[in-house]
Amino acid sequence: MPKLLQTILLLICSNCFMTFAWYGLLKDMRDKHFVVAAIISWCIAFFEYLIMVPANRIGSEVYSVAHLKILQECISLSVFVPFALFYLKEKWNWNFLWASCCIMGAVFFMFRDAA
Repeated sequence: MPKLLQTILLLICSNCFMTFAWYGLLKDMRDKHFVVAAIISWCIAFFEYLIMVPANRIGSEVYSVAHLKILQECISLSVFVPFALFYLKEKWNWNFLWASCCIMGAVFFMFRDAA
């Protein structure tokens, strides 16, 4: 499997864990004490780090750190928006689209000379 594809798949997986660790607890742990919610969040984030570290190590073999960061932000938004809409039941608004366009612009400008 090409390193870029490996990196993207690992980043998607790690972002799923991190999105749930950061935002899923807003729905599921509202009635729990902060310390309990924080410990559970850290436990979930542990698995995110187990995936993110190899993703960045593999990705750094083919792209710069700046490329990896922009790629991660694009994937983060791609994971967060469906999570917010479907899991957290946030209401759709056009700002999701405009933010996505800005991130895609950042991806375009960062990667236009990479090929």
